[in-house]
Amino acid sequence: MNKNPYMPILATISSIKLESTGERPIKTFKMVLQDENARKNFSFLPGQFVMVSIFGTGESTFAISSSPTQKDYIEVSVLKYGKNTQALHQADVGDTVGLRGPYGNSFDVKGWEGKNILFIGGGIGQAPLRSVINYTLDNRDKYKNIDIIYGARTTKDLCYKDEFAEMKQRDDVQTHLSIDVEEEGWDEFVGFVPANLKRLNPSPKNTIALTCGPPIMIKFVLQNLEELGFTEEQIFTTLEMRMKCGIGICGRCNIGNTYVCIDGPVFSLKQLKKIEGDM
Repeated sequence: MNKNPYMPILATISSIKLESTGERPIKTFKMVLQDENARKNFSFLPGQFVMVSIFGTGESTFAISSSPTQKDYIEVSVLKYGKNTQALHQADVGDTVGLRGPYGNSFDVKGWEGKNILFIGGGIGQAPLRSVINYTLDNRDKYKNIDIIYGARTTKDLCYKDEFAEMKQRDDVQTHLSIDVEEEGWDEFVGFVPANLKRLNPSPKNTIALTCGPPIMIKFVLQNLEELGFTEEQIFTTLEMRMKCGIGICGRCNIGNTYVCIDGPVFSLKQLKKIEGDM
């Protein structure tokens, strides 16, 4: 967005939505670029990320959680965890933040047209998947079956509840929610996301599987997908590494010769297995 890659462009927080109320709450921030030309020319693809500056505090990496089909703004969903995210959670509508990006590669949404899409998310890991989900729903005629498996520790930790409620009213998408521990009034699956995946037993035929969530969840999701017959080329995930520059200079996110900010953050399981060899 700027000729100087380290110089953020200013954006205004236009809305804030509380997504979850667990011990570490999640908020979605909608941001509008202040410069009209920058706003007009800004574009991104599902899976890419931005660096968000909280002036006087610091800068952090966030997956873009909105879809590129929604113009004029971008959204990031933020788990309240460290110093920067706590500062962002204290921000108000109308506040100014800095944005750099978009950075990284993306999910191959064009190449997956005509296929079934299976989304498997956990907790805040649903944020980058949300971008792809909304993109596929906005281009619904280009994809076959869409199935979403999503879970969190408790009902308070589930995010995007309103959006899932709307999707449950649709007959062209299937949603399968879960929580880890039984709660009164919960009538969907109780157990971990990988177990729900195994229970649902989705067919790998003509299907692309995308997953993101806590590392332990991803580990067993990948394992279960392979057991269900998915090939390494059918499975994709995103890596969350500690990034500082976003442009492959600082070396904070490199694994061997792979730089997550440039070569990723989206990787197929086949690519991921090669990267793991360098870890």
